[in-house]
Amino acid sequence: MIDSLRASGAVASDDIRIAPLSGGVSSDIFLVQEGSRRFALKRALPRLKVRDAWFADISRNRVEQAYLEYASSILPGSVPQILHSNPEAGWFAMEYLGDGFTNWKSLLMSGQVDAQHAIKAGETLGRIHAASWGNSEVAPRFATLPNFHALRIEPYLLTTAARIPGSRAFLESEAQRLGETQLALVHGDYSPKNLLVSPERLVVLDAECGWFGDPAFDTAFLLNHLHLKTLVHRARPEPFLALVPVFWRSYVAALDQHASADLEMRTVRLLLGLMLGRVHGKSPAEYLSTGDGERITRFVLKHMANPPRMLSGFTEDWRATLFRP
Repeated sequence: MIDSLRASGAVASDDIRIAPLSGGVSSDIFLVQEGSRRFALKRALPRLKVRDAWFADISRNRVEQAYLEYASSILPGSVPQILHSNPEAGWFAMEYLGDGFTNWKSLLMSGQVDAQHAIKAGETLGRIHAASWGNSEVAPRFATLPNFHALRIEPYLLTTAARIPGSRAFLESEAQRLGETQLALVHGDYSPKNLLVSPERLVVLDAECGWFGDPAFDTAFLLNHLHLKTLVHRARPEPFLALVPVFWRSYVAALDQHASADLEMRTVRLLLGLMLGRVHGKSPAEYLSTGDGERITRFVLKHMANPPRMLSGFTEDWRATLFRP
């Protein structure tokens, strides 16, 4: 790795140290130190670090770079700055954002709720979706359906459909619809674990699923995490449930003219699929107990036949089902 960094011009001296950083399941992430200078390095893995066999092309590293470059042009400071890259080796270097930033998932898991984080998350996502909506220059840059299928549609929706027979028709229909929808630039992993927050900034990480498709996937992905976090804090779920409409209002305001009832309905449908996928798919949420998984499965299968048309109805049903006295 050090040889590759030198060959790419990312480092020049002999005073180099590399240490692994915690992260997701799809890449190796390192902190590189050259003297007093620090930066992060991300290298895509051909096989993801999960129990199931889950493979994806390392070219997704280039997809992530392209997403970060585009998002930076729309919202400077909303993503890490790219410093160096080696597409052939499947890695790129970016600014290190350790000091002064906190991972939003870590805050939520520890019970810390701040509505400003949800507001900023909604605004940031809405502005990226709005800027790219129907953009004929952005669309061909992110014609990455095979990558998105390997990283999201197959492991979350189709794997779950095969494992839970009662969900098959619904999930296969959603998978097909996703593959046929091309509206805006989708992040694909827009979740609290990929959002760093500070008093001044919210920074979006991990965009290797970038794809020009249905923006409802991003809204559903984030909202799924907000709903599931209530299972961790079932003794006081209301502060976490309150983040749902806060995020949605901020997102809709930023999306402006592109917001629609159909987008909200698609969000709810995908929310059902992704919720079930975090129990039975290839990337189960590590904080869910067996009992949680059973409750989620019953809830989702009950609502697949007639999904709520509005997000508020979904959240109210979630509250009534899981947190009734």
